[in-house]
Amino acid sequence: MTTVAIALFALLLVKHCLGDFVLQTKWQVHEKGIYGAPGGLVHSAIHVAGTLVALLLVQASFPVVATVLIAEFVVHYHIDWGKEKVVRYFGWRDGARFWNAIGFDQLLHGLTYVAIVAYVCGHVAS
Repeated sequence: MTTVAIALFALLLVKHCLGDFVLQTKWQVHEKGIYGAPGGLVHSAIHVAGTLVALLLVQASFPVVATVLIAEFVVHYHIDWGKEKVVRYFGWRDGARFWNAIGFDQLLHGLTYVAIVAYVCGHVAS
């Protein structure tokens, strides 16, 4: 189970880098602070697609995959939307506070992956 946990966490980190930095467009960034706007929804869907690949690679069961994908979509979307609302409200477009907000956003995403790994590995063991 430890090997599965490490592999899954590594896959989720790679997926996160791709989804948040390589594949994210200006359109997605602009719309993440507008609740329900397509850009933010697409951004979260890209993350869910990457998580699907990671879960299939560790051979998670269908009920676990479905639960994780729904939860991650909702959580990822709201983390990003919340960060954008705060950054825009306070006008933090650069400087230390902007980077603090980015850091907190990334921390929350990382903790989401810890929760996903714990959930998946808890179901692999049972």
